[in-house]
Amino acid sequence: MEYTKEKFTISDDSSRLDVNAICDFLSRAYWADKRPRDVIEKSIQFSLNFGVYDGDRQIGFARVVTDRAIFAYLCDVFIHEDYRGHALGKWMMECVMAHPDLQGMKRWCLLTQDAHGLYKQFGFTELDAPSRWMEKFDPSK
Repeated sequence: MEYTKEKFTISDDSSRLDVNAICDFLSRAYWADKRPRDVIEKSIQFSLNFGVYDGDRQIGFARVVTDRAIFAYLCDVFIHEDYRGHALGKWMMECVMAHPDLQGMKRWCLLTQDAHGLYKQFGFTELDAPSRWMEKFDPSK
C-alpha cells in the first residue's frame, strides 16, 4: 500500500526502507537506544513496516508485529525531529489503522511514555484489566 499527501509518501514496501536512517533514529530513542543493528534488521524482517518519505528520504517509521488476524503490536513509531509539527505522526497512524491487513483485529497494544494523546485519537486506552497482563522483560535488550 502507498499513501500520498502533499510531498510526503507512506509505504508498506519494506524494500524502500532506509535501515541506516531507522537505526540512527532508534539509537536516540529512549525505548531502543541500546538495540543492535542486527536485532533491528531482524525485527523489520518479521513485521509489517510503514516508512514515511520526503521524496527518497526516509523521515518516519512504524512497525506492527501481527498475525494479521487477531493481534497487532504497534512499535518503533517515529517521525524525524526535523519534520515534527506537521501532523505526519497522526497521518501515519491513520494509514496504519486503515491498512487492509490490519482490519478486524481483536486486540491492539503498544507501549508509550509520552504519546498517549496521539494514540487515544485512534481508540487506544489504558489497560482495562492490567492484572490480567503479564510480561517477561529484559531491560538489557
